[in-house]
Amino acid sequence: MLKRDFLKNGLLTMVGALVSPAVLAAAHEEKLLREARATPMADGPFTLPALPYAFNALEPHIDAKTMEIHHDAHHKTYVSKLNEAVVGKPEEKLTLAQLLASASKQPDAIRNNAGGHWNHSFFWQILSPKGGGQPTGGLAAAINKDFGSYEKFTEEFTKAATGRFGSGWAWLIHDKKANKLMITSTPNQDNPLMDVAGIQRGTPLLGLDVWEHAYYLKHQNKRPDYIKTFWSVVNWGEVNSRYDESRKG
Repeated sequence: MLKRDFLKNGLLTMVGALVSPAVLAAAHEEKLLREARATPMADGPFTLPALPYAFNALEPHIDAKTMEIHHDAHHKTYVSKLNEAVVGKPEEKLTLAQLLASASKQPDAIRNNAGGHWNHSFFWQILSPKGGGQPTGGLAAAINKDFGSYEKFTEEFTKAATGRFGSGWAWLIHDKKANKLMITSTPNQDNPLMDVAGIQRGTPLLGLDVWEHAYYLKHQNKRPDYIKTFWSVVNWGEVNSRYDESRKG
């Protein structure tokens, strides 16, 4: 190796070591966003829902760039790959709910992307710029009955979200048969609507995405900080409505 090449490689190594993981992650996510915008959505029965608010609407709790990348890159990719996975197959005629209910019989490409599509569509709805506070009405009473208090509920939910190893979701669900609220977590893009062994099934009322792409730009690897800010944007009106609907069903 020539001396100038040796010095050049050494300099590049030093510069790379000085670049923070956060900067590298931001560059990676920006690359994903550019690629997603340059790639047309695959044709199929499923579509990407629009966010019900602006990218910056949840600031300072969830930053605009994270929301933009999360929706326009990650969620779009789940929808596009789901369309690719079902096109020309009998599953193309199934609803998203039917795909989830038969997830144990589906190939990974359908299970993972159907879960990713449903989970994110749900997630956008239970967040709000006017969120925060505490639940009211029947949901508040149920939380007090099943967890002892709102504070104990948030502690248990936070524990489930923090303790989910790797990537996944934390959930508040309603068990219709027992008429009871429960907290659970799932790996990857699985959710409580799937007929998969090991998953506590029930109607999702509240969910938190704990994949790093949901918080790394703002919080790096500090998942507990992200979970703490989550409570400031929870759309309790939507969660209440889903609880009321589940009790009627």
